[in-house]
Amino acid sequence: MKKILIKPLTSNGPFYVKMYQNEGRGIQVFQVFGLISVAVLIVVIINHITKPSTANFARDEDMKLSSYLNRNDDQNTRRDRMHKMDRNPSYNDLCNFQLVESLPWDMPFGPNSSAAKPLYQAWMELLNMTQESIHMASYYWTLTGQDIGVNDTSSKQGEDILKKFENLLLKNISVFIATNLPCKIKQSTDLEVLERKGAHVKRINFGQLTHGVLHTKFWIVDMKHIFLGSANVDWRSLTQVKELGVLINNCSSLANDLWKTFKTYWDLGEPNATIPSPWPSNYSSNINRENPLEIHFNGTSTKAYFSASPSSFCPGGRTFDLVTVLDVIYDAEDFLYISMMEYFPTSRFSHPPRYWPPIDNALRNAALSHNIQIRLLISCWIHTDPSMFHFLKSLSVLTNPSTNITIEVKIFIVPIGNHTNIPYARLNHNKFMVTEKAAYVGTSNWAEEYFTNTAGVGLMTSQSSIDPARKIPTIQGQLKVLFERDWNSRYSINMEDLPRQKDCVWKD
Repeated sequence: MKKILIKPLTSNGPFYVKMYQNEGRGIQVFQVFGLISVAVLIVVIINHITKPSTANFARDEDMKLSSYLNRNDDQNTRRDRMHKMDRNPSYNDLCNFQLVESLPWDMPFGPNSSAAKPLYQAWMELLNMTQESIHMASYYWTLTGQDIGVNDTSSKQGEDILKKFENLLLKNISVFIATNLPCKIKQSTDLEVLERKGAHVKRINFGQLTHGVLHTKFWIVDMKHIFLGSANVDWRSLTQVKELGVLINNCSSLANDLWKTFKTYWDLGEPNATIPSPWPSNYSSNINRENPLEIHFNGTSTKAYFSASPSSFCPGGRTFDLVTVLDVIYDAEDFLYISMMEYFPTSRFSHPPRYWPPIDNALRNAALSHNIQIRLLISCWIHTDPSMFHFLKSLSVLTNPSTNITIEVKIFIVPIGNHTNIPYARLNHNKFMVTEKAAYVGTSNWAEEYFTNTAGVGLMTSQSSIDPARKIPTIQGQLKVLFERDWNSRYSINMEDLPRQKDCVWKD
């Protein structure tokens, strides 16, 4: 690993090497060996610079995880840790929580099926209630059909959102946008348009910092309202891609904590910035897996915290996103439902791919050792890597009713229909997990680089009781209903039926 990537911001001075000479007997021999050593070192450095490593921080992440993965605490110990009340920070915020989703056009569910708040409505509500500021972390922006050379009526919602941002800037609302460099959509002019009207934009070169990208997707409005989820700032996320996220209102405690993660991105958008190690204390959080925030969502007592990846972007107290995922898996006692765009127990962007088993091992352990019912709902579209299905089959074949082992896998396919003119659309982009005790909504797919190289954020929530008078289901109960709607829909198929699906014909 290149140490320069994790130097503190204050430690950018030159590295000096001092050579000392000795007048004693045999000095010439030591000089010869010294010159040879220096020559070899120079060759190694030149080779390293001229052939920049494409490897990520996998080895370092494995070392950081080893104590967690090899720990011997049993389920009761983990349960005690998760439900520890006396050390948890608590606030008086009366937060409102809603699940939000987008359902692609021409993909109807039944008339009586459950549905979350539409994503377009959630975004417009956030923009309409903005009074002072918006802080956004986003992979890229493309809110108009023109950005990708498409003339389609389904782009109107995105264009409405962009126009709303422009109007807010004219009202002197402060808009801060952290986004990835380089931009994924070369033709997009959205950010340039907003910059000309006064938006503050930082383009962070995550390729240089971590060999990854800024894949995070969240909004913070007036330091008290939040959107977080799978949706990019893309008109297709509103009408052509199936997305899921959360909308949290009037929750300054969580908003201020999430802002600290935004600040890690923003501050590394400065020229020649490097990742500090350790991070200064003002980036630290006291809300984490050991001390989740005790708060009220919709009048119900809730535990919640944000996690982040990669671990080099986890200042003091911030939980590493992979640890959160593993915690939720290990703490399940009854069922574990997962909806994900991609699932790989390997690297995705290195050749040849590397084996990366943390999540895969956790799922197998949950099913085999604790008889947790596991369901994985994974996407297929024309850009799916077919090797993924081999890994999914290796999980599903473990199912054995006689020993109460259940790992079921289905593939979710969004019908393309008459939308063939729209690139990179018509897929299930969800990234969530739900158990009887917890709901996890993230921004990352499940493969190595999304945790070791790429910036992402997750939200873990848990509600242990509800108010009988209000009859509002827990967050995990609401998310379970949405998962089961998708699982039982006509868009979910068994893997053996894949060859007959025209909308899941991948391109090599």
